[in-house]
Amino acid sequence: MANSKYEYVKSFESNDKLMPSTWIVVRIDGHGFKKFSEDHGFDKPNDEQALYLMNACAVSMLQEFPDIVFAYGVSDEYSFIFRKETQFYQRRASKILSVTVSFFTSVYVMKWKEFFPQNKLKYPPTFDGRVVCYPSTAIVQDYLAWRQVDCHINNLNNTCYWMLVKSGKSKREAQDFLEGTQAQEKNELLFQQFNLNYNTLPAIFRKGSCVFRDKVEDIVKYTECGDPVKRSRLKVITYHCDIIEKTFWDKHQHILK
Repeated sequence: MANSKYEYVKSFESNDKLMPSTWIVVRIDGHGFKKFSEDHGFDKPNDEQALYLMNACAVSMLQEFPDIVFAYGVSDEYSFIFRKETQFYQRRASKILSVTVSFFTSVYVMKWKEFFPQNKLKYPPTFDGRVVCYPSTAIVQDYLAWRQVDCHINNLNNTCYWMLVKSGKSKREAQDFLEGTQAQEKNELLFQQFNLNYNTLPAIFRKGSCVFRDKVEDIVKYTECGDPVKRSRLKVITYHCDIIEKTFWDKHQHILK
């Protein structure tokens, strides 16, 4: 583009290039999703189809952006980990954030009918996001552990809250009843009053969702004797597992190498 006397306006743009050789984490959150979930009749405390839709969006993110190595999601939130040496948009925070949030939102809208065929999308969903850099693999793992601990705490509380509301208490009464209670007390409440063992609830509710690439074996053909011929490939998969302990990371060292 030719220079002009107006080009000086570029000097007002801020330099938002992120630190080199750090893990880039983009966390995307549903904006105003309490109202959105109510307006669209989501089941409480967890709507399984809504979670599957969020997971489908996360899978599309990893397929679209190869530099994303891992994603963790719960409720209306998803965190995406970019590899340390990524040069995605020259590591410009504004570009990375705007592209990822807009893509995620677009996929959410496009896939809505797939997961809610009988439920019309009444208005566009909105997501916001933030970008944070972490200098070490250990801190990234602690970040993900923090998000999963938050999932545990919030889901246990929400499960108790909605069980109380569905049993006849007002929302205010349920909130006051649970105030100050500890995890053990909440587990006892669910078991004693509602005959519900919290640990038997689906793992997607209790642990959230992990999306990453892993090796899978596909049968590509069969020999004349009928034996399968397999080929290994990397595939984007979704797990609902514990990522707080080291066991997961020891087994999947390729993710954050």
